[in-house]
Amino acid sequence: MNIILVSKNHGKSRVLKLGWMHGLLSVGVLSLLGLGFAWTGLSLQSWWQGEQGERLNRAAIERWESDLQEQREQVEAVSLQSRQQLDAITLRMGELQARLMRLDALGQRLTEVAGLGNGEFDFSSAPAVGGPIEEGVGESYTLPQLDESLARIHRQIVDREQQLELIDSLFVNKTLAAESFIAGRPITWGWMSSDYGYRTDPFNGKRAWHAGVDFAGKEDSDIIAVASGVVTFSGDRYGYGNLVEINHGNGFATRYAHCKELKVSVGAVVEKGQVIASMGSTGRSTGPHVHYEVLKHGKPINPKKYILRAAR
Repeated sequence: MNIILVSKNHGKSRVLKLGWMHGLLSVGVLSLLGLGFAWTGLSLQSWWQGEQGERLNRAAIERWESDLQEQREQVEAVSLQSRQQLDAITLRMGELQARLMRLDALGQRLTEVAGLGNGEFDFSSAPAVGGPIEEGVGESYTLPQLDESLARIHRQIVDREQQLELIDSLFVNKTLAAESFIAGRPITWGWMSSDYGYRTDPFNGKRAWHAGVDFAGKEDSDIIAVASGVVTFSGDRYGYGNLVEINHGNGFATRYAHCKELKVSVGAVVEKGQVIASMGSTGRSTGPHVHYEVLKHGKPINPKKYILRAAR
């Protein structure tokens, strides 16, 4: 077996002659070296591919974990928003319930003021409702729809509340006007014994001015208020004896004189028809009676037209 060696200088070569044993050994060595290089290359390639695969797997896992964390945050945000919306709806429902209770109270008050029957408007129970159900109906509300419905109900309640308050104030004003309307006699039993205007004085027989009318009756009989108002005087006054004076508003006042017993005090709020004193003969008086005056802006006027007119 010949091996030719070529030199780098001038292209010279040398020929080595080997025996067949040495040739086989050389071929074997060269084959082993080739196999070694090939195995090393495959090992390096396999290691490189494994390293790259591991890196890819780690990157994929990290991406999945990042996606999962993002989804968790989104779920938490939606959950927080839902809880906040439910809390807001709960507060709104509490406010609506309070307003409904107020409306019920107003409705009950109006029912009483208007004198409506107990069974006609019952504000203590829910109103009766009903009707057939339609096909396809029965879907649950979503949170936005529920919030919108509550907002609409809130607006309706505010509107109804304002209307009921206005009606209530009108009823109250009408009631107060009717109660403060001066009408009728200041006694429950008796007769008119002296008229308004000039008359003969019962003590000296001279012509004298009489600023009111007299109602004679039985001693201790009731003297009543001809209209609601506030007591501005209750006590003894010269010439009047025991006197009650009531302010009815709008510049009107009434006086009840010669009383035996006073049953109201200054500052008391009296109602129309309320007993304010008992009939007597105190002060400048000849017997049991009540001297009754009507004043407008502090000046006495003829009470006869107020006595004769019908109560409102």
